[in-house]
Amino acid sequence: MSRSGLGEPAGSSDAPVSFEHLFRLSDDGGLYEHAELSTPRPEHGYCVDDIARGLIVAAREPGRSPELTDLAEFYLWLVVEAQTEDGRFHNRRDLTLHWTDEPTLEDCWGRALWGLGTAAARLDPGSEAARTALRHFEIGAARRAPWLMAMAYAALGAAEVLTRYPEHEVARSLLRDAAHAIAVRTRLHPDRRSGGASGRPGWPWPEPRLRYSNASLPEVLVAAGEWLDEPELRADGLALLGWLLDVETRGEHISVTPVGGWVHGEPRPGFDQQPIEVSSLADACARAYALTGDPRWRTAVLRCEAWFHGANDAATSLVDPDTGGGCDGLHRHGRNENQGAESTMAMISTFQHARRLGSAR
Repeated sequence: MSRSGLGEPAGSSDAPVSFEHLFRLSDDGGLYEHAELSTPRPEHGYCVDDIARGLIVAAREPGRSPELTDLAEFYLWLVVEAQTEDGRFHNRRDLTLHWTDEPTLEDCWGRALWGLGTAAARLDPGSEAARTALRHFEIGAARRAPWLMAMAYAALGAAEVLTRYPEHEVARSLLRDAAHAIAVRTRLHPDRRSGGASGRPGWPWPEPRLRYSNASLPEVLVAAGEWLDEPELRADGLALLGWLLDVETRGEHISVTPVGGWVHGEPRPGFDQQPIEVSSLADACARAYALTGDPRWRTAVLRCEAWFHGANDAATSLVDPDTGGGCDGLHRHGRNENQGAESTMAMISTFQHARRLGSAR
């Protein structure tokens, strides 16, 4: 497997980021989770996980139009409505706007805090929306989840808060706790127990197998190293991200972990590959590049962009230029033609990073 810092992909980094399909999937009740081709499927209702993702990509878009700002603030109120007084979050809502699940501290809690933290940092300073986002972030950030990925998502929201409020103690505490929970299960050094969480030699990963949105875990370590001034966390995060990038690179293109996960000994490439895995890798590599200036990370972000345009294991584009949507998965001989919310926002997020780094060329 080639080291992924060699060669730079041809991409479309100067192309504008389209929010057309995100608007299509949204109505007065929220953001529809699924689509049949590009047509929303209301029967599946709304999902806070996706609404929080929508808040992230809308809030961080530079030069937002008034319509996109309105959409970001609408998503913000929907996330706030999902929160309970004790800081947990509902995730599932039907078309009558009734919650169909119990509030939890699972991934939706972490995603919601990531969205709230991003809104608090990126919406207009002093606005009611930014103040509301920070207040509800603080309510949720007082809790701790037993799940590593939920903590990682929440910690990325804390890192967003720290970009505007560097001494915010609630955010610093959440980021610290999440980073240490990941670090204690990560095995990168010979003076520690051989193997990672699985005990397998040569397996540094903090979980027994790669699962989904994997790069969020090392990204938390990198962010904590930066904001908490803990160089060892930063070094471990960069090393772990580099290991993952090597695993998820095949030749000169990105080849991400399939939906069923992966561990040493299982065949690669695996299918189906999900856009969320590509976008999490782009997120983490963009942060690593901003912190280090190492061109390896910038190349990785542009390769993540190129994955959507067809530089992937099936040589198939997942972008629909007519709708602005992103296809739901990459299969061995093609793509899933449906354009759901998660996939479209993973595409938007990746393109946001690539546009920013491409314009710095």
